[in-house]
Amino acid sequence: MSTPSASVPLAWPLPALRRAAPVLPLLAVIALLGLPAETDSGATPADLTCGLVLLWAAVLTVRRARRPLTRTAAVVLGLPVVGIAVSATGAVTPGDAVTGLARYLQVFVLVPLAMVLLVRGPRDARLVLRGLAGLALWQGAVGVHQYLTGTGASYQGAYIRAVGTFGPHDVMGMATVVAAGVVSLTGLALGTGARRQRVAAAVCAVALLVPLALSFSRGSWIATAVTCGAQLLLTGVRRAVKVFAAVAAASVVLVGGFGVGGSALQERLTSITQVAGAPDQSVVDRYTMWAASIDMWDEHPVRGVGLKAFPAYRDSHASLALSSGSDTEGDGQAFRRQPLLSPHNMYMLLLSEQGLLGLVTVAGSWLALLVCALRRLRRLRGAAEARDCALAACGLLLWQLVNFLYSDIGGPSTTLTGVCFGVVAWWSLAAHSAGCADVRLRRGAKCRRPSDTPSWAVGSDPR
Repeated sequence: MSTPSASVPLAWPLPALRRAAPVLPLLAVIALLGLPAETDSGATPADLTCGLVLLWAAVLTVRRARRPLTRTAAVVLGLPVVGIAVSATGAVTPGDAVTGLARYLQVFVLVPLAMVLLVRGPRDARLVLRGLAGLALWQGAVGVHQYLTGTGASYQGAYIRAVGTFGPHDVMGMATVVAAGVVSLTGLALGTGARRQRVAAAVCAVALLVPLALSFSRGSWIATAVTCGAQLLLTGVRRAVKVFAAVAAASVVLVGGFGVGGSALQERLTSITQVAGAPDQSVVDRYTMWAASIDMWDEHPVRGVGLKAFPAYRDSHASLALSSGSDTEGDGQAFRRQPLLSPHNMYMLLLSEQGLLGLVTVAGSWLALLVCALRRLRRLRGAAEARDCALAACGLLLWQLVNFLYSDIGGPSTTLTGVCFGVVAWWSLAAHSAGCADVRLRRGAKCRRPSDTPSWAVGSDPR
């Protein structure tokens, strides 16, 4: 007589998949960012999957038959559309207008909007955060292998720069992914209640510091240090002081005592403070392009020179100190002179291409997200269930805002920026998840489930 035991291993994942169905397309986007990026490619598989995410969000919203957004969410997410659309009318070519409009809307409006609609609560948010951590561990492992085997991007004549699967043409890609993983894991470690989960998240976050260091990305180092320090301070001053002291002691022992990191890494660290005396050419180029951005804004103060028009106006506004481009080379990839097509500062890029209108609407939306996120974090009491998600969301936004001082959007890793803003938008604006949790924590009330209509896709409430 046969027994049904053989079918049990096949049946157990179905309830979990059913509960996670709304965010599975988001996890697919994150997973596709782990594939090797093609040089000179336009839309990546992750970008194309973002279209499916938007379609999935629209379908589930219609099935739930309720108002998808609060007024605050509609205003905050709709504000960037104004500046971006006006700036698109001033683009040099119609192609630039279309591609620039699509990219800005994807990163700062559409993907965050889809995540507000799809992520139903802390359980779904944790799946996304763990997906970011898994992607960071994969890219970090590839980057460490590149450093040890000399198969990365060229740095000081050696192929030791860790770039992950993004390749030498996007040297910031792996650093962005790994930093997002560090920030997500730090939030999970500081906010979760289970000791085993805290330890696992903390160990993984510390391990990711190795590939982050080997990326030789000074901007990512600064943004990560500032963000993790802020996350610690949000959980308590005493804990922050203890961790800061432990990190300082470990750094002195590892770098000063054992010489961990090598001369290249130590020289890169030292160069952070050498921006006034004898800066390297990359710093000179960056300051020169910043000055050119201000000149462009001075000539077109309201709406800027137009989307993707910075390269067309660059040479007429930049000084002779600007080099013709940056050198990129890697193991298996030939030397290439990559043109400088942006000021490597998101705020300067907004100011030059979109003027004051774009800076106020787009950056104003980011500021509104930060205020809403911190307000909801402040409302949490004690060891609240969503505290880990709140710390991670606030950290991801703060990291982006600090990193935008040294970089801007562009390249295959830009899709990840949209996902990070989506996590923040969910925590800041989704009234049916975070807002309901706030009320329950303050008043002890029970939250009503997001939908009373049963659906195979929606599943049960994740809380």
